[in-house]
Amino acid sequence: MKDRSTDTENFLETGSARGAGNKSKSKVIASGGTRGDSGSISDPRTIGVPIDVIIVRYGELALKSTGVRNWYEKVLVKNIAAMLASRDIEFTQIRREWGRIFIETTDHRAAKAAADVFGVVSASPAVTAEPDLESASGICAALGSGLILEGESFAIRARRSGNHPFSSADVGKTCGDAVWEALEMEGKTPRVDLTSPNKEIFVEVRQKLAYIYLETFPGVGGLPLGTQGSMVVLMSGGLDSPVAAWLLMKRGVMIIPVYCNGSPYAEDAARERAFDCIRQLQAWAPGHQFTTYELPHGPNLRAFIDTCDRKNTCLLCKRMMYREAYEVMKKEGSSGVITGSSLGQVASQTAANMYAEIYQLAVPVYHPLIAFDKSEIVDIARRIGTYEISTRPAGGCTAVPEHPEVKAEYDLIVHEEKKLDVEAMVQKALSAAKTYKL
Repeated sequence: MKDRSTDTENFLETGSARGAGNKSKSKVIASGGTRGDSGSISDPRTIGVPIDVIIVRYGELALKSTGVRNWYEKVLVKNIAAMLASRDIEFTQIRREWGRIFIETTDHRAAKAAADVFGVVSASPAVTAEPDLESASGICAALGSGLILEGESFAIRARRSGNHPFSSADVGKTCGDAVWEALEMEGKTPRVDLTSPNKEIFVEVRQKLAYIYLETFPGVGGLPLGTQGSMVVLMSGGLDSPVAAWLLMKRGVMIIPVYCNGSPYAEDAARERAFDCIRQLQAWAPGHQFTTYELPHGPNLRAFIDTCDRKNTCLLCKRMMYREAYEVMKKEGSSGVITGSSLGQVASQTAANMYAEIYQLAVPVYHPLIAFDKSEIVDIARRIGTYEISTRPAGGCTAVPEHPEVKAEYDLIVHEEKKLDVEAMVQKALSAAKTYKL
């Protein structure tokens, strides 16, 4: 029975090549040369063989039913194309085969760009060859002579799928012999080390083509953005909320940022920081334009301070944000509200307080950071490019009480809200809301 992994390509998308002509069929341009300081070992400037394709691998998409998987793959292809276009990377087409997506391009930067697309597990710049031992071993020999230095060991990592008159072991042996002979012809002393080699050459022989590559860029994983609907995210611009938003984006959720502007209790720098974080998150979502809401929140804070028990200001504030976010959620047809809350991180985020904040509110709230340590949040913020933005000086919220409530009774805020015309406050904020396409 035919191996399912050898199914021929079943989808083709033309890329925004922006003037790119037909790719050259010539693979080997010059042997020799060593890896210098000019960048990746997959960079055509540093090896003797130019890449002509990027292998893109995905993970849990493969676990879906046939129909869902087909849809997810199509969304993933569109998102990859948008990411390449956003970085001015030319390509001729993106095609799908069973278990793989291939970007036809000679630009090695496409591998890192593809790896930054949600749903991608890894990407490798590769050289294509005919799916036979002679062609694959010839490319390996050319790669090896330009890559492996005197005294270095090497290994061939081979895999095969489809109907072929040879095994994966045959691929490894034949390609290894070709590299060995090429090194000897250059006067080098070949040395094989399958456990801890200095250099590795990967060979993947599929039904129609063979792919030879030297390195793999780890991807962000998750699900393709846009496959899980949308959610509203309460965006403050601090460390936590952008990371929380990114993690839900990683699960395929399109975000709708909502910034509650606390002026005059917050500085303008806080607003700028929040909007810059949103712009940075937008860079992770080319092809998916965010709609950002800005709501006036200062009048609400003033009412809490003037009318309610001072120690409950933060709880009242968060609960009001939930109410307003819920209204935006309904307007946008979204499915939930995302926060950057992490259990016990600050006074307002105790388990008791988080219960009181949501008591009797029919709002679907998601806390992706609930069990994260601060160091873990910082690590992700650095990775996604929001750390430098979020740590810019922006002052603190001056509405925060000196001694905030940390062990609120579950119905405390319900009783506090009876002192206020909550519905009128919500509607007033929403009527003054501004929307942006950043």
